[in-house]
Amino acid sequence: MRRRKEMGIVALIVALGLPIVFASPALAASGDVTQVENFIRNIIKVIAGLAGLVATGFFVAGGFMYITSSGNPEHLDKAKRTLLWAAIGLGITIAAFVISNIITDIAYGAFGK
Repeated sequence: MRRRKEMGIVALIVALGLPIVFASPALAASGDVTQVENFIRNIIKVIAGLAGLVATGFFVAGGFMYITSSGNPEHLDKAKRTLLWAAIGLGITIAAFVISNIITDIAYGAFGK
């Protein structure tokens, strides 16, 4: 039984490692800075959008807990904390998005295209 388990682990390691061993090298494309800039901006937009979506979900969950707490102080406190942390997370996400845009504009002004 132990031998079979060891063979399964070895097979798993080989299956996960083969794509790394046989991968073709990724060569750099042209040195166009605007492509990199656009890629990074798109990544930041996607992450900010997902974080906003998660924060909205927590706002809905916190609001639902607040409404259904029925005056129970423990549930009411938990709902308030959920709403507070969702607001803090959304604020951090918006601040990160704004700061990244400011840094990108400063870098663009300093280095140009």
